[in-house]
This record gives sequence, C-alpha cells and structure tokens, in this order.
Amino acid sequence: MAHELTSSVQAPEDLRPASPSGDRTGWWREAVIYQVYVRSFADSDGDGIGDLRGARERLPHLARLGADAVWLTPFYASPQADGGYDVADYRAVDPLFGDLADADDLVRTAHDLGLRVIVDIVPNHTSDRHPWFREALAGRGRNRYHFRPGRGPDGSLPPNDWESVFGGPAWTRVPDGEWYLHLFAPEQPDLNWDDEEVRAEFESVFRFWLDLGVDGFRVDVAHGMVKAPGMPDIGHGEQARLIGTQQLPFFDQDGVHEIHRAWRRLLDTYEGERIAVAEAWAPSAERLALYVRPDELHQAFNFQFLNCPWDADALRRVIDDSLRATTSVGAPTTWVLSNHDVVRHTTRYGEGATGLRRARAAALLMLALPGSAYVYQGEELGLPEVTELPDEVRQDPAFLRGEGQDGLRDGCRVPIPWTAGGPSYGFGPGDSWLPQPASWGGLSVEAQTGDPDSTLELYRSALALRREHPALGAGDAVEWLPAPDGVLAFRRRAEGAGDGPAGGDLVCTVNLTDRPVALRAPGGRVLLASAPGDGLPGGGAPEGAGPLGGGAVPGVKVPPPARESAVPAASGDGGRTVLLPAESCIWWAS
Repeated sequence: MAHELTSSVQAPEDLRPASPSGDRTGWWREAVIYQVYVRSFADSDGDGIGDLRGARERLPHLARLGADAVWLTPFYASPQADGGYDVADYRAVDPLFGDLADADDLVRTAHDLGLRVIVDIVPNHTSDRHPWFREALAGRGRNRYHFRPGRGPDGSLPPNDWESVFGGPAWTRVPDGEWYLHLFAPEQPDLNWDDEEVRAEFESVFRFWLDLGVDGFRVDVAHGMVKAPGMPDIGHGEQARLIGTQQLPFFDQDGVHEIHRAWRRLLDTYEGERIAVAEAWAPSAERLALYVRPDELHQAFNFQFLNCPWDADALRRVIDDSLRATTSVGAPTTWVLSNHDVVRHTTRYGEGATGLRRARAAALLMLALPGSAYVYQGEELGLPEVTELPDEVRQDPAFLRGEGQDGLRDGCRVPIPWTAGGPSYGFGPGDSWLPQPASWGGLSVEAQTGDPDSTLELYRSALALRREHPALGAGDAVEWLPAPDGVLAFRRRAEGAGDGPAGGDLVCTVNLTDRPVALRAPGGRVLLASAPGDGLPGGGAPEGAGPLGGGAVPGVKVPPPARESAVPAASGDGGRTVLLPAESCIWWAS
C-alpha cells in the first residue's frame, strides 16, 4: 500500500509536537491522548456520519491543542449494532468511514503532525455477522465461541443467570436448541479465548495494523476475555451495577493476564515504542494495577477517577490510591474525565454554569497530576451532555434493551461543532446523524478560538504549559500541602529545573466549595487559572501584580491571579493570603 499522502494537511511549524519517530522513550508515561469518536468528529462526504477522511482533515486541531496522540474508536467493517464495537472484519474499514487507503493516509498525516495513532481493538466479542459466527450457526467451529446447552428438562432456560451489560439475559438460544453467550448485545457473541485459533487470529490482526504503522491499541473490555471455570451463577440480578465494584465470574478473571503478556511480547518486537491500553473495569486500584505490570499492558484507564464525585476528600483518596497502586508496579497512572460511554463531566458535575466551572477546574487538576491524561473530543470546548434527544433518533443498544446501563450514551456522542454556523456547525456539509442543539455554534472551535476566557483557550494554555514545565507530566507522586476543608493543594517537584518562566516547582490548588476560600499564597505567581478574569474575586490581579513575572511560556494565555485577601496571614508566618475563587483550580509557580 502506498504511503504517499493524497493531500497535504499540515499544522503551522510552531504548533507541531515532537515527532513520534524521535528518540524520546516512554512517551506514554506523560502523553496527552485525544479520543476521537469517529462517527461524531468530522464528516467529509455529507452523509451525516463522521469518517476517516474527515478526521484526517481535522488533525491540525489536535496538534494545535497540544495532544501527543489520537485514539480512534472502531472504524472496522461492522453492522453498527453497537457503534462499531461489533466487528465483522478486523482488517477492513467499514464503507461508512472510508477504506484502507483512508486509514493509511490518516496514520501518515498524524505522524507528519507529530501525533501518534492508537486504534481500538475489540477482542472480547465479534459481530454476529463475522464469518466465524455464521459458521457457528451452521454447526461448525462453535468452539471459537461459548455455546452451551440450556437448563431445565427441555433446555429452555439459559445455561446460567448471567445478565448482559446492556440488559436482559447474557444468553440467546439458536434454532438447534443451544445457547450462546453475549455479555453485551445479542449481536456481539463472546469469543472463547481458550481456543488457540482465536489467540492466533488476534495476533495476526495486531500485526496487520502494526505493519500499517499504528502506534498502539486501546483494548476494549480488556478484563472480559476469560470466564470462570464452569461459568457459575452469580445468584442475583442487576449485575451491571456490580461491574468495577467486585470480581465477577465473567470479568476480571486472572486468566486475562496471560493474554496481555503475549500481546506485550508481540508489541515489544516492533520499533517505535508501540503500546496497548487496557479498558479494564476492576474492583480496586490494586486489581487494576495488575493489568500494567512490567510485562503486561502499558496503561489502563482509571475509571475510579472518572467516577469520583465532586468532593475534595474523595478525590484525594482516589488520587492517592491510584498513584500508590500503579507506582507499586512501575507503571504510569492515567487520568480521564469523559469518554464515549459516560455522561460528559460538564453535566455530571452540575447543570449550566456550575457544571462548566467545575469541569474547567477538573481539567486543570487532571493535567497537573503525574502520568498520562485522556481528553474526549469536545471536552476542550466545554460541551455539555445532550439530554433531550428524541427517542426515535437514539441508537444506544442499552437504551433499546433497558434494564442494563442507563442507555443514555448517545448524549455524549452528538457530533461536535467546528464553526459558528452551517447545517451541522462545520461537522460536515450536510446534517449530522444525531441532532445538535442550537447552542452548539457558540461552543464551536471557531467561536472560542482567540477568546482568552474560553474553555478551548484554557485547554490550549494548559497543554502548552504542561509540555514546557519540568514539574508537569511524568512522575509518580504529589506532595500534599495543608489546605482548608474543601480545598486540595499539592506540589509537583521539578528535577533539574531552570530559572525560566516555566522553571521550578508547581503548586496546584483546587477549591471544590461553592464559595471563595482564603489560603496562604502557595507560590510567587499564578501560571494558569480555570476561572475566567471576570470570575475572579475583586476583578483579578492586585495592582502591579504580574502573572508570569519575568517571562511567558510561548502560546500560553494567562488570566489574572487570585486576588490578595484582606484576611490576615497567620501570626508570625510572614506570608500573605489569597482568595481562591469558588469551584476553581489554579497553577502556581513555586
């Protein structure tokens, strides 16, 4: 396959990250990885569905934002029963999204922009349209899946009491009387990873995409490939609520780690530091850390952080537990606030202005923590969840089946806005597959670019500082500082820091309360704040204060610092106090 680009897509020189082919090692330990939900990112042909060519044309946005890598959700041949997570051919691109040449072009363009490319791999199940499952229905090769006789005198009851994550039984009966397992939709039959042919096939699929040039894989349901011997009953219902809270006979079985070790050995045979990321739901940080031991996968999503409420004590506990667990196995911690399966955090944290304030603060908190961070498309725009979609346009199988997940995943998948006008706000030349709210234009990339108070410019500034500041990015610890109730404060130590504007240590303060809080000033100057200038007490900086002192990080827009407070410093400490705005985060030079 030719590797020449069919058209030129470039970012300005000053916006390009370091090349993926550079000599930097362990890039994933501090990478900011941007998730693209392909069907909702950019539509190049006007059919209302995002595609690979559209994604390629928008890659300069990621480079300008400051991302290190892009993760693409499945674009493989699929009947789309679950948004592409029901794969019929792992080596083909679905015509909805383009073809293999488009995938090849996207990878080459991303690399030219300094972006690495991570693609989804779906090993727990296939589509019911996969050739293997069609053979199984015809009575051949059923060992590749989990077929079982039913219970009861006539076999009319499912083999056990397992429930689908999407609601209803996890078993469907076929005409000859046997049942097959599907932990998700009936159109997604689970593979049997005790079968050597299954293991060999996925090794071949890995090699196919690695040879094309992808830099890694996000492993869907990495905790699910192995089932407990005998497939025992669980004994009660509402099993989807137990995922991530306790070990279940169909999830987080120890046997999955042998599979991951085999994949790590394969990845290590390729140049360029290729990686694998586990989407693994585990009941504790310690169980999750097993997926990222030195001979297993490189990262695992930190759902404990994503699910944490807006509460200072809870956040500190999750941060400590996460760092302790991953550090114990020498792995980086990951931080994520939103993805294509959960309500956007701007809405989870509250309605309207409250949710946006908290989301902006949470973003700076996340980006100040040691390790790697994930950004879901549109969160850099402050997009809220779309909560008023008509039932007739919804496509989430959990919504259609009920009694499983909440069935509201479509709300975070509404196509994102690029321009202030147009039939789909720049998403494509026509309409979009899910309707966009009328407010989308004001939240678009075009509308927010250049506005120093916008969420987009906050993310751009934060990622620029994160790249330049020696205390940010990789690491395995934070130094907690004294703080009032409802406030988090920690220091990140810089090794070998210089004297420039981005040199030295960094202190992050987060006020999670709904009121301003007085705090002894933790640093000499403010580097970045989540509250816009008009949201800071007293209108911003005290007279004569300079946010960056002797210089500035190129590309960083800095709001005024927190106002000095009239509250006196503690007796004898010689310090000053500042008022932290309500529901805000500030980065301080220290």
